[in-house]
Amino acid sequence: MNLSLIDRYLAKNIFVPLVGTLIVAAMLLVLDKMLRLFDFVVALGGPVSVVWRMLANMLPEYFALGIPIGLLLGILLAFRKLALSSELDALRGIGVGYGRLLRVPYMYAGALLLLNLVIVSYVEPYARYNYEGLRFDLRSGSLGASIEVGEFNKLGNRMTLRIDESENDGTMLKGIFVHVDDRDDGLITASARQGQFLATDDPDVIIFRLRDGRLVQDNPDFPSPRTLAFDSYDLPINLPAVDVFRGRGNQIRELTLPELAKLAYFTTGADPGQNLAARANLHFRLVEVIMMLMLPLLAIALAVPPKRSSSSLGIFVAIVMVVTYHKINQYAESAGAQGRLQPELALYIPFVVFVVLIGWMYHVIAHRPGGQPIGALEAGFAKIAKAVRKLVPDPRAKALAARRAARMEASE
Repeated sequence: MNLSLIDRYLAKNIFVPLVGTLIVAAMLLVLDKMLRLFDFVVALGGPVSVVWRMLANMLPEYFALGIPIGLLLGILLAFRKLALSSELDALRGIGVGYGRLLRVPYMYAGALLLLNLVIVSYVEPYARYNYEGLRFDLRSGSLGASIEVGEFNKLGNRMTLRIDESENDGTMLKGIFVHVDDRDDGLITASARQGQFLATDDPDVIIFRLRDGRLVQDNPDFPSPRTLAFDSYDLPINLPAVDVFRGRGNQIRELTLPELAKLAYFTTGADPGQNLAARANLHFRLVEVIMMLMLPLLAIALAVPPKRSSSSLGIFVAIVMVVTYHKINQYAESAGAQGRLQPELALYIPFVVFVVLIGWMYHVIAHRPGGQPIGALEAGFAKIAKAVRKLVPDPRAKALAARRAARMEASE
């Protein structure tokens, strides 16, 4: 499709704030989650590298939340720039109406809607399952546990280990104390100058090779504990059995959109609770995605401030409306899954209300001369700001009055 000069100009103005808002929103969510994941992983003694794998599996969910906000603010800020620079008035003066200007915003909306639909339908369910799998592996210990230097570390139920130094990324340990409660050989206590862990052909057994140390073995069959000095001693360690993670689909959020639809409407004899949860989550995903078609209209309705005004109230109202709608949908999904409300009605009634509200707001800005959808709010906030300015003295006004008084005294 050949784009006119106006379309290319609009596309460029929308692209930068859209991408910037999407990245900032995703990074804020990632930073908030990252701190909690570090605490979680460190508390379970897992490797720090697993934090990045868990965050990578959370990105689809964050992008599903950030894409609608990025689309809204990208269009809103682009049209706000046109309005404040009087370019919007010039375009309307040559006969380019809002309907014509919506061509590029709806190109963005269509592309991002398809992208978001793929994310919530397939990418996010599998990423959520992988995230839960990593949490399970951390709790079960299959990802390995870090050995704290200078502390007593429990390896399984029968071995206690303490080391004084760790070198070469943990491949060389120094100042070692080991205590093992072995069922066959009794109690084994050893100290060594150096040691390292070695893999074996058996995935359930590793070798802890100790060098230059002493060993004490106590067994009920021995009349007295045996003491041994060694240059090298291999201590086999049986790794604890690790449970296998469950299959995908035990949680509703791990189901793809076709799987949800099948469980909600085409599975006979399904558990009523699962059926309600599937219906609620299915329509929650759908209304969140379909609402993106209304965001260009909302953005334009709130982008144009009153004449001779640079008020940013529209940006604030836009963010509040999108966040409020999302929270209403979350509550409706929860209530529908619990059976307190019918899932379809609980999710589509707010959807219809917001569609009608956004349609009215766009009609006011596009078809009423001088129309302002949030004119009453703009007027109210202007009065509040004026009252606040009267109550809070301006330091610049004080400085100006002081300079005037000084000039008058000097002239006298």
